[in-house]
Amino acid sequence: MLSLLAASGAADPIYWDQLGLRPGIELGFFTLRFYSLAYLLGVIFAYWHTSRMLKQPGAPMAQRHADDLFFYCTLGVILGGRLGYAAFYTGGETGIPSAFTDFSGDGVVSWKLLRLWDGGMAFHGGLIGVTVAMAYVAWRDKLNFIRVVDYVAVGVPMGMLLGRLANFVNGELWGRATDVPWAMVFPGADDLPRHPSQLYQAGLEGLAMLIIMLLLFWTTRARYRPGLLAGVFTLGMGVARFVNEFFREPDQQLADFAARTGLSMGQWLTIPLILTGLIVVLFALRKKPLASGGVQPA
Repeated sequence: MLSLLAASGAADPIYWDQLGLRPGIELGFFTLRFYSLAYLLGVIFAYWHTSRMLKQPGAPMAQRHADDLFFYCTLGVILGGRLGYAAFYTGGETGIPSAFTDFSGDGVVSWKLLRLWDGGMAFHGGLIGVTVAMAYVAWRDKLNFIRVVDYVAVGVPMGMLLGRLANFVNGELWGRATDVPWAMVFPGADDLPRHPSQLYQAGLEGLAMLIIMLLLFWTTRARYRPGLLAGVFTLGMGVARFVNEFFREPDQQLADFAARTGLSMGQWLTIPLILTGLIVVLFALRKKPLASGGVQPA
């Protein structure tokens, strides 16, 4: 990172392929891709940190609930993220998601929808998947849904941080063409210098949101206001994603859509998040905070 900053004053753009980055760790019989590793580490961190939070006064659930919750949330991230990408980002000009109809992939699995190793995960789809998982566990175990969301939301930005760093290491999801001093040339795109928008997203949607959420939980009484942590996460992530989309190159199959509407697909999908987050924050602040946090017995 320091080398990138040092190079920002140079006249020539930074060439991604000269950074010596590799998409994964070669283990001989297969490659452990950093993108997969990012998902794994993100889930591990969220589970570990949630377990620590549950030891604090005011926890809305017991450890046994967290164990089940993260199993279903992991499924929600994978299934929701993949289905969301297929539905929102592979429509092209026809409007029919090609991931559902494309069986041209080589190898054992030919259906494009199932080829997770080829890439293609949507934040909004993953968010829906995780929300469904939390709603199911809360309903099954008679937990307070909004307070469960509060606790899960605190650790999610770590996954965003690791995931966007993995996108950068893979040289994918590059930004729009630009002449800023730190512009990069990504071989998978073209010869134009572009915004390293993956790093912008890692910084704003990941690191900045992680710091905000950790400070809110550990240094304030936000956890005693049901919905506040969830609302701040939804609002902050929505605003961060909306801003970052101005620097990110739209998916090739959706370039015409962005040109026609003035906003990218990611921005249109983010507007409901911003409005929802704002409403939840205002609602949480207007209500009287819990006196004891509504502790869930172990």
